[in-house]
Amino acid sequence: MKKNFRRLPLAVAISLALPALALAQETTLGRVIVTAPEAAATNSGTVVNAPALQSLKPATSDAASLLRDVPGVSLYGSGGVSSLPSIRGLADDRIRIKVDGMDLIAACPNHMNPALSYLDPSNVGLLEVYPGISPVSVGGDSIAGTIVAESKAPVFAEDGKTLMTGEVGAFYRSNGNARGGNLGATFASDSLSVSYAGSTAESDNYEAARAFKTRTATGRVGHTLALDEVGSTAYKSRNHELGFAFKGGDHLFEAKVGLQDIPYELWPNQRMDMLENDQKRVNLRYQGKYDWGRLEARAYHEKVEHFMDFGADKRYWYGGSVANDVIIGSGGPTVLNGTPCSPLSPSCAAGMPMNTESKNTGFALKGDVDLSATDLLRVGAEIQRYRLDDWWPASGGGMWPNTFWNINDGERDRNAVFAEWEAQPSAQWTTLAGVRYERVKTDTGPVQAYNNAVAPATMLVPAFNSADRERTDNNWDVTLLAKYTVDPTLDVEVGFARKVRSPSLYERYSWYSRGMEMLMVNWFGDGNGYIGDINLEPEKARTVSATFGWHSIDRKWELKATPFYSRVTDYIDAVRCPTSLGGSCSAANLSATNSFVFLQLANQSARLYGIDLSGRMPLASTPYGEFGLRGVLNYTDGKNRETGDNLYNIMPLNVKLTLTHQHGGWDNALEWFAAQSKDDISAVRNEQETSGYNLVNLRTSYSWKQVRVDFGVENVFDKFYYLPLGGAYVGQGTTMTSNPVGAVPLWGTPVPGAGRSIYAGINYKF
Repeated sequence: MKKNFRRLPLAVAISLALPALALAQETTLGRVIVTAPEAAATNSGTVVNAPALQSLKPATSDAASLLRDVPGVSLYGSGGVSSLPSIRGLADDRIRIKVDGMDLIAACPNHMNPALSYLDPSNVGLLEVYPGISPVSVGGDSIAGTIVAESKAPVFAEDGKTLMTGEVGAFYRSNGNARGGNLGATFASDSLSVSYAGSTAESDNYEAARAFKTRTATGRVGHTLALDEVGSTAYKSRNHELGFAFKGGDHLFEAKVGLQDIPYELWPNQRMDMLENDQKRVNLRYQGKYDWGRLEARAYHEKVEHFMDFGADKRYWYGGSVANDVIIGSGGPTVLNGTPCSPLSPSCAAGMPMNTESKNTGFALKGDVDLSATDLLRVGAEIQRYRLDDWWPASGGGMWPNTFWNINDGERDRNAVFAEWEAQPSAQWTTLAGVRYERVKTDTGPVQAYNNAVAPATMLVPAFNSADRERTDNNWDVTLLAKYTVDPTLDVEVGFARKVRSPSLYERYSWYSRGMEMLMVNWFGDGNGYIGDINLEPEKARTVSATFGWHSIDRKWELKATPFYSRVTDYIDAVRCPTSLGGSCSAANLSATNSFVFLQLANQSARLYGIDLSGRMPLASTPYGEFGLRGVLNYTDGKNRETGDNLYNIMPLNVKLTLTHQHGGWDNALEWFAAQSKDDISAVRNEQETSGYNLVNLRTSYSWKQVRVDFGVENVFDKFYYLPLGGAYVGQGTTMTSNPVGAVPLWGTPVPGAGRSIYAGINYKF
């Protein structure tokens, strides 16, 4: 299929894909479980092992990308280890993401350190996705669904014995010269397990399949980028985790201490780069089995220190005539329009340092009570205390004399209780009903601008500081699910959910309307500037969905279709910021159509609907191995019900088909992925269109005894394409300026995808 897929009607695409769609995961009452091959079944549902997960690990350093084959899931492009999952058109804070039971929050005005970025792919033991209608026992403070990620479970020796085990691995990817490795080791008796998991990954900028820009300038003397090089895509990441576990009878105690150090992760769709991210975490867990059921308790604490400024591909020194600057140096005195520029020069600014610190403490208690052989009651309580400071020291002209405070003593506290009843009233019926209450309180301290004596600070600083900034939300979630087995070849699952999410600290309390500061507050990757609103109300989503599952009695072939519909009241969308706020909120900004713009977050109303299809089927059993076909098709449509505008960053219709082959130790796959053009765009954001495209990937691996070798080629035919959810390219040049003249970035260029990349990986278990 060639580029005519760009305009392929949905009905035709579905009819082509239906016979071959394949399922790499299995759903149980709204749950999709993705595990490594060695994982076992859980108490709450059948786990279908996914060898494809293992084959993806050498191809990526981004744990979120391991979800790329889950029906309904797509990924916002961002940093090399920090993409943001989207479930049926709802992303980022709208998804509850739990990593080893911890509710992690992005402590950054650009969301450069999302929850899954703290888990390296080599250490992933379990991924669970609850799309849309998540049970209240795992949901809360989210409207899109829940993703549960867990590192590898502790290992114990047989009774009376000791065990020493581990693994070591390495990978290389040609595009971007990406390389890295991982090491894991466990020493265990039959009751005590001590483990370590460490990894490192780094990459240079990647290259697109062809030139996509007309200038090589970065704004730094002697530093240029090739016309096909995607600026600000380099990264370096290091992760360490030390675990202790003690098992006695039906009781397990576990403690994990983790550390992440990211020296740099550059961002092609953000005006800043992450130049340091240090996370330290302690995580304690208890699990016990009793006569009445099971009990789980958890306590954790996380501290993040985060720093942003301009990376190697973005201008470091700024002055008064930015639009006319031709050569700007970095790292010391240089020349700005013929005038020496230094940290002491009132007309020059040395970068734009931005600091963020957060503390995140949580407690959770959950009990599974066996009411009868067919009835299970889950009850629980959760507490989370989150603290955030976001301040930007003055660095030169236009910033003196103060430190800018974006969030000062920010607080976001959650208290939750829930009850959930799962029952099997007959052999054909399984039901689940739950209710959850959350009290979410947010507050923040007084703020200041770089200079409180100039407009619009003269108006906005006293207005913000004198306002009542404390907000308390009382949120109720309800989930109803029912699964009916019609016959041995057909299952039907239907569900309804009411989900509520309170605004984040950045959504409520980002406050300053000057262009430079607004451009620094953007987790959407669209290149625009944003300001929040203290009076934002929680989002409330009502979702209905149904899953029809056809399969053979032996489940050698399966086909699942899940249509869904969501209506969201108080949906947090964007409007052009009103002129009453001053600064960059001008009359011209209200009508701009071909430029980056300035926006304010606002409660409106939205609706989303679509369908997820997935399936698998055997093709042939031969002396040369087993051949099969699997695939996924996703379609989502999202509209703002008040304005008629399209919702931002909705993945267009896409389909993925995979031809599989297994023989002995060989596991091979040939993938074809295609996406329609994205032309249903958000007008208020001046979102950029992307053309339709199709890609071919090749993966092969061979395993014997303790060694696994992976080899693959991504984008085999070196096709050029723009990422539909990659946002706007602002990866090089004068990124602090909203719409620079005759420079990079220019409005209208999306972020390109990577050209051909050959990768290899090896893993040895001992």
